[in-house]
Amino acid sequence: MIAGKDAFKPGEAKNSWLTGTAAWNFYAITQYILGIQPDYDGLVINPCIPKEWNGFSITRKFRGTTFNIEIQNPNKISKGVKELWIDGLKVEGNKVPLQNKKECNVKVVMGN
Repeated sequence: MIAGKDAFKPGEAKNSWLTGTAAWNFYAITQYILGIQPDYDGLVINPCIPKEWNGFSITRKFRGTTFNIEIQNPNKISKGVKELWIDGLKVEGNKVPLQNKKECNVKVVMGN
């Protein structure tokens, strides 16, 4: 909503968080910057972050499992997954398959 000419501050935008903006920000940040994307048969991990970031961690609940995800960026790059580990076991690619357990620890090492 934009305040009209009779308002205390004409032209001021109000209630932007009630218009769906927050939901779209959450969607863009979690799925395309942090790169945790839900897929039919798992979570695709594909972060696109500033080179300066050492990494980050995130908890994602998906289809009955809590995924504790740690992203490491030792090579200071913006994009690319070099290694994916699920509960200590190395997995090829960048997709975490669905898990038949309550909790799962995921480690991602960014690289080329």
